[in-house]
Amino acid sequence: MTKNGHSNAAYVGDHADKLELAEKGQKNKAIVAKDPDYNPYHHRDVEHPTTNSETLFHLLKGSLGTGILAMPNAFRNSGYVTGAIGTIVIGFICTFCIHQLIKAQYELCRRKKVVNTFLLIYQLGTCCVYVVFVASNIKAIVDAVADTNIDVRLCMIIILLPLILINWVRNLKYLAPFSTLANAITMVSFGIICYYIFREPVTTEGKDAFGKPSNFPLFFGTVLNSAAAVESSTYPMVLIVFLYVGMGLFGYLNYGSAVLGSITLNMPEHEVLSMCVKGMLAFAIYITHGLACYVAIDITWNDYVAKRLGAQRNVLFWEYAVRTILVLMTFLLAVAIPNLELFISLFGALCLSALGLAFPALIQICTHWYQTKGIGKAWLVLSNFVLIIVGILGLVIGTYTSLKEIVLTFSE
Repeated sequence: MTKNGHSNAAYVGDHADKLELAEKGQKNKAIVAKDPDYNPYHHRDVEHPTTNSETLFHLLKGSLGTGILAMPNAFRNSGYVTGAIGTIVIGFICTFCIHQLIKAQYELCRRKKVVNTFLLIYQLGTCCVYVVFVASNIKAIVDAVADTNIDVRLCMIIILLPLILINWVRNLKYLAPFSTLANAITMVSFGIICYYIFREPVTTEGKDAFGKPSNFPLFFGTVLNSAAAVESSTYPMVLIVFLYVGMGLFGYLNYGSAVLGSITLNMPEHEVLSMCVKGMLAFAIYITHGLACYVAIDITWNDYVAKRLGAQRNVLFWEYAVRTILVLMTFLLAVAIPNLELFISLFGALCLSALGLAFPALIQICTHWYQTKGIGKAWLVLSNFVLIIVGILGLVIGTYTSLKEIVLTFSE
């Protein structure tokens, strides 16, 4: 037993008197560091690490998902002027918060374990959106080919087994080739979508420059859900934000008030090229479900389940059980709310208002409270307090508006 109460402690590098490795589960180790020169990235033990190129493909696939395809619907709620300005502002705010969260997480990893519950909720909610998106696009293809109108929930049941199987992949390296293929498919699909948007003259006639204030919370939730995928580095952030603005602006100017939760659903129903795009994007987002749920599975298994099982022979069985249960959770929630546009808005307002704005600001204050003084502390409190207020208002008003729209939609 060491002086800090751990029975299995080892000391690291030149700072043996200040660093401690504590046993966590069977293989995972958490480091409690007190040395200012400690770098948590130097002590990561990844069993099957991905290469830089594989990681890049995963990041690209995670950033270009359902959010950008829902941007025209967001502009329908805000108007094209308010939407363009609002998307840029929200994009920069989200990027700032992500940057602050990364800095705070890096600092907190030097001292204590960082709680990952907020990330778990975020990833599971994203997976729910993916289920609705894939099922909705499959439904559109089947309806066009068979000249019928099947229930989108039936399509969700059809894709349930493939969703479970892809989430049984225990190593990101095995998903990397699929991410590469999905990225290529996504880029080709975006090109075809742009063809459909610009093949007819785009006009502002009959389009609202400024939407109704009552619909702005829906816009806020949708854009927040989309902007959460923006990276913290400056140039990718600028590129992706303006890509979102372009897709939202021109998609809305083309389809107007008829735009749906995903712009793919507005494309011609019976054209072969249109159906190919829907099928390709459904496959690409199916791959992305495996990436998003991988994070949720990793957190659930390593932080909550594995350490409670102890040394058991059937650990692998329980891991697959956890993977299956999490997929079923996303499936059941998607079945409960099979409306893509309302689901995206609700998820953005409910989860990301607090977890993407307020929570990073709160962590930033707690992390750097004792490290700043004078004007620096005043700016720390003021800037993050504004973000907390915006996050809380977005959470309350956005969630209320989204739930109200859901009730109205399903009561008709």
